[in-house]
Amino acid sequence: MHSFSYTVSIIITLLLSIAICNSAAHTVTVLANSRECFYEELHKGDKMTVTFQVGDGGHLDIDYLMYDPSDRLMESSERQTTGTFSINAESEGRYTYCFSNEMSTVSEKLVSFNVHGIIYVPDDGSHSDPLEKEIRELADGLAAIKDEQEYIVMRERTHRDTAESTNDRVKYWSIFQFIVLCAVCGWQVTYLKRFFEVKRVV
Repeated sequence: MHSFSYTVSIIITLLLSIAICNSAAHTVTVLANSRECFYEELHKGDKMTVTFQVGDGGHLDIDYLMYDPSDRLMESSERQTTGTFSINAESEGRYTYCFSNEMSTVSEKLVSFNVHGIIYVPDDGSHSDPLEKEIRELADGLAAIKDEQEYIVMRERTHRDTAESTNDRVKYWSIFQFIVLCAVCGWQVTYLKRFFEVKRVV
């Protein structure tokens, strides 16, 4: 009975920790030769995961940087289309993460990113419950699935925009060709008409 009540309390604790887990999806436009930075207030032992994907602009790449509360560079990645970065807070304070487009002087980038913050649940190591481990793995798996779904949505939107842009270009090119064809036909008719008029006078 004690084991059952302990298991139930563990499940409730984990579900509450998942419920209060910070999860947010954002989209930001990073202008050329600039960077956009965001921050999260973390306690010691908290876990934060940032996933991102570049949906539009240039070669679909961006630089990613993560700083701890003392402005020490923790993570950095250059020219990435998509990425997932996780940290365990070693101290309490403000953790800053940035998307940098400073390598580009022309193209702005559209970046979609998610932030998952899992509040630390102390574990004294006195119990080893397989169910607890499975729930933690399930929570991580659900977060990964959510990230993958949002990445697919972003890619689908990018491909749709590309298809619509291509369709518009084909449409305008066809209209241009039609106008040129009409102009050439009109010029040929006029030229032949004048040619035969000259012949009749002679």
